[in-house]
Amino acid sequence: MIDLRPLRDEPDRVRQSQRARGEDPGLVDALLAADVARRGAVRRFDDLRAEQRRIGRDVATAQGPLKGPLLVQAKELAAEVREVEATLADADAALRAAHLAIPNVIEDGVRPGGEDDYVVLEEAAVPTYDFEVRDHLALGELLGAIDVQRGAKVSGARFYYLTGIGALLEFALVNLAVAQAVAAGFTPVIAPALVKAAAMEGTGFLGAHAAEVYRLAEDELYLVGTSEVPLAAYHAEEILDGGTLPLRYAGFSSCFRREAGSYGKDTRGIIRVHQFDKVEMFSFCRPADATAEHQRLLGWERDFLAALELPIRVIDIAAGDLGSSAARKYDCEAWLPSQQRWLELTSTSNCTTFQARRLGIRLRERDTGGGVGPVATLNGTLCAVTRSIVALLEVHQRADGSVAVPAALQPYLGGREVLEPRR
Repeated sequence: MIDLRPLRDEPDRVRQSQRARGEDPGLVDALLAADVARRGAVRRFDDLRAEQRRIGRDVATAQGPLKGPLLVQAKELAAEVREVEATLADADAALRAAHLAIPNVIEDGVRPGGEDDYVVLEEAAVPTYDFEVRDHLALGELLGAIDVQRGAKVSGARFYYLTGIGALLEFALVNLAVAQAVAAGFTPVIAPALVKAAAMEGTGFLGAHAAEVYRLAEDELYLVGTSEVPLAAYHAEEILDGGTLPLRYAGFSSCFRREAGSYGKDTRGIIRVHQFDKVEMFSFCRPADATAEHQRLLGWERDFLAALELPIRVIDIAAGDLGSSAARKYDCEAWLPSQQRWLELTSTSNCTTFQARRLGIRLRERDTGGGVGPVATLNGTLCAVTRSIVALLEVHQRADGSVAVPAALQPYLGGREVLEPRR
């Protein structure tokens, strides 16, 4: 959630952020009103409790006929305190609801608009082929790597099997991504794929993204759509030692998305599926360091895609296409020859202090007298396996249906230089 102090000082900045996102700026006024009401309830409660303590002292020292009226007053005051306490509880709930309704305030420089209003930061030359290219599914079937028919038979649409070299490709990509992350100083983590509601809400996935989330109602658990969720919640309700920052984790987990609202989009192959595996980078850092850390995460994503020898485009996402937690997001896209378009492979978001406030994660600096303050969180996909396989097969395909293996990936595939079609 956003910081209330700058909201009180600069409400117009938050209203502008809302407009840039295409959200209701009136929610800002509702939050300000809820904040005023809650602070008023706190003051009233504190005043009454002080009066109650004063009368309690008077009752303790009163003698004779003076004590009776004081006891009556104390009883009446206790009832009033209970009433105001209930009012304060309602004000707390109203403030939290209004607070949760406001997405993160966008960074300066983020363009207003929606999905098509991104800014291209860099774009590689696209490859050309002197033969008719196949799409990733045709290539995957030739290689014995992808089986969507049996996936649909067993689980339904948008499910698949990775078989043979397809399964080995997944392991190779994950191992390459984890090795790069460890070399960069990340702690590898195998993260839970099921989390409690507090973790999902704290990371911002029970708002606009709720329709994408699988929920196990009987257990009150949610299947994560990204290991960002369990990584962010890893330090929930903790105070981090500033001397340990940044804390960087590389989480591996299976990810699950309902793909609600995507009817008719990317129905062929494994571009848009309900289940996939991913290596996700996550960083806890000082708020003042978040912008620089964001650039580092983007750099590590670009390094990984360069190791896969993929032509990429980097875009700065417009405000209306940001998730509720992100103040800024960059996507790395790879060229998809079969469709002559760019396909998102990775993204990285600066969530500033938004998620940490929701999750109760704070920071204590050793050299500032031990004061406690906010911490920033950032995330970045290093390898979304299915889409990485899509791009690898299509970009590195050959006329005979074989696929060249990038040099960086060869050691993780037993030294294979080429993936050959099954005979």
